[in-house]
Amino acid sequence: MKYRKMGKTGIEISALGFGCMRLPEYEKEGKWFIDNDLAVPMLRKAYEYGVNYFDTAFYYCHSNSESTLGQAVKPFRDKVYLSTKIPLEEVQSKEDFWRLLKVSLTRLDTDYIDFYHFWALNKKRFDEVVLKHGLIEEAMEAKRQGLIRHLSFSFHDNPEVIKYIIDTGKVFSSMLVQYNLLDRKNEAMIKYAHDQGLGVVIMGPVGGGRLASPENVLGEKLNLGSIATYELAFKFVLSNPYVTCALSGMENMDVLEKNVNVINYFSSLTDIEQTNLQQALTELQKFSELYCTGCKYCNECPQNIKIDQVFGWYTYYNVYGLQEFAKKAYGRYLQNQNAGQI
Repeated sequence: MKYRKMGKTGIEISALGFGCMRLPEYEKEGKWFIDNDLAVPMLRKAYEYGVNYFDTAFYYCHSNSESTLGQAVKPFRDKVYLSTKIPLEEVQSKEDFWRLLKVSLTRLDTDYIDFYHFWALNKKRFDEVVLKHGLIEEAMEAKRQGLIRHLSFSFHDNPEVIKYIIDTGKVFSSMLVQYNLLDRKNEAMIKYAHDQGLGVVIMGPVGGGRLASPENVLGEKLNLGSIATYELAFKFVLSNPYVTCALSGMENMDVLEKNVNVINYFSSLTDIEQTNLQQALTELQKFSELYCTGCKYCNECPQNIKIDQVFGWYTYYNVYGLQEFAKKAYGRYLQNQNAGQI
């Protein structure tokens, strides 16, 4: 396993992080449960492989993820870093901050949380919840009490808001943000965060499954030769020198082993490969806009057809070579439409 410095924290975390939002689940009598017989051994195997950063959240896996993670890492709690997130939509006062923090500590069965995130920040939530209720000050008090080690945030908004949050807060140790081959809008702010001393953890390195294919068509289109798409996806993210860790929502041992293997044999893209990649991505983007510019003006369909989504899947199929993903996504869409769910 390869490790990288988490900003200015003095901590080194694994380049592959375990995202605990897709742990195996089952339903019984209308309630959802995590299959701990599968999930706990998988989480412990990840630790044996060298993964030391585990990311969960208050609502993951029908609010069961934190408890399963806590159970899994209990034997080696002091050797791993746990990340979880506070649901800001439930915060109406300072008291709510402490209530939710204590729930996560109890579920994780731990005395402290290594990286505690303000969850899904955008400018509105930062201004109207975090700043309004003085949550940064409350988090600093929790830190003084030893309940959290580092304050972080996950992000969903326009890239320029990242700078506003970092500059206004001035206390964050890391951020969690989306970044992948198909979504590079946060690239400049990833560098900015790194330059300000934050660790940068990436969610969605395989584009929510769009880049999880073992096929090599995309690599050939990007002039990088025969390389599995999922391997290329990790290679792209981790070749960014300002990225600390790529999270993967691993749901079975096969995915875990494949991802660990990619990281163990990882080497950064060369300068020539980076140049070829950037040029090819630019050309593919121009080509994709021949089919759809993403304006969504076509969405007022009397038959309720999601025209922009269909164009999107066609683009993934024809332009990026992500054929299996596109066919499966379109197939699910047709099933739902035929069932009257769309």
